[in-house]
Amino acid sequence: MDQKKSAKPRIVIVGGGFGGLELAKNLKNASVDVLLLDKHNYHTFQPLLYQVAAGSIAADSIAFPIRRIFTKQDNFRFALAEVERINPENNTIDTNIGTIYFDYLIIATGSNTNFFGNKEIEHFAMPMKNIPEALNLRSLILQNLEMSLIAKDPEEKAALMTFVVVGGGPTGVELSGALAEMRQLILMKDYHGLRKHNMKVYLIEGKAELLASFSPGASAKANKFLLDMDVTIFNSVHVQSYNGVELKIDDGTTILTRNVLWAAGVKGEVPDGVPQTSITKGNRIQTDEINRVNGYPNIFAIGDVAAVITADAPNGYPGVAQTAIQQGRHLAKNIVHIINGEPTTPFKYNDKGSLATIGRNKAVADIGKIHMQGFIAWVIWGVVHIMSLAGFTNKGTIFFSWAISYFTKNSDNRLIIRYFNIETRMTDPESK
Repeated sequence: MDQKKSAKPRIVIVGGGFGGLELAKNLKNASVDVLLLDKHNYHTFQPLLYQVAAGSIAADSIAFPIRRIFTKQDNFRFALAEVERINPENNTIDTNIGTIYFDYLIIATGSNTNFFGNKEIEHFAMPMKNIPEALNLRSLILQNLEMSLIAKDPEEKAALMTFVVVGGGPTGVELSGALAEMRQLILMKDYHGLRKHNMKVYLIEGKAELLASFSPGASAKANKFLLDMDVTIFNSVHVQSYNGVELKIDDGTTILTRNVLWAAGVKGEVPDGVPQTSITKGNRIQTDEINRVNGYPNIFAIGDVAAVITADAPNGYPGVAQTAIQQGRHLAKNIVHIINGEPTTPFKYNDKGSLATIGRNKAVADIGKIHMQGFIAWVIWGVVHIMSLAGFTNKGTIFFSWAISYFTKNSDNRLIIRYFNIETRMTDPESK
């Protein structure tokens, strides 16, 4: 890959998430050259990662090849690359495949798990922001259930069967519900000798309520759903430490567990080269109302890594897929305006609602002034997620996988494809 200038303006997009893809798609008819860089050659549908981790669906059903999305877009190219550094002063990017020149750069690198500086928790707790991490989590869950069958020490057996989810947002709530369903529907079928009452599921949330960004009714209903599923909930507390065996909460509670699933926060994935003066709370890149990085006329940021600080959004917009999609679509129009010397328009976020599922027939939905809980919300959640997947094959695979699981109350995806060692944080397909 070289840094030579092209005849048309070169737009380089770093990141193949929701925002990066939407931006590239909406530049299809523009007189520009689009180059998208990502360290994976596929797009991940992150809202369903927790189902991969719980063994409910196959990992490849939520991934789709980036190149296939753009087969018919002539002004688009993709490169499998890792960005090492951005050089704003000379409009180049250093990558593992060479130096790349840009006329306009869009940073759409998304977010990663935030352990708030606690290295011990970072080592022993399990994040879930991408497919490899979800597969690691699936392996750990199943490995520990296997080990609990042969554990001689009662305390160790209990720790292997105790699952602690940290974070009461949509991911934490959905993951807690999935684990509770596994206990109810799967545990005694697959693991003869284990009993449901021995598998414990805890959910720890720092705020006073779950799903704090939802309506009070949705938050309360999600709380009730989980309590009815025998999930123990801790509110208004924080994890102090976790050493792989003991998890300590700041209210004095200690939980013995081998399974800590971390969904407590995110931080922006900011490439090297972005000045510290442009980075704000949550390690996000501060931008103006058209997603332009402060101080740089041709560098932009969208999605989870961006914080659009305006009078209407003093803390930036929420880090959800809809924000990234809308920003990508809007920025495509503004870049064309900038190239043509035309006025730009400020980005305004249109909140289309929030959805979260807790289990079979259990979900909450806030759509404008409409608030629903239970079966109808669960159906809406399923339809929205299937329709949002990339590719007809993935849509069909997920639909039939969910349908089979719904009627059989079972799944064929509880596979330990590769052994995960939490001490070394390494996977080994040959082990065990």
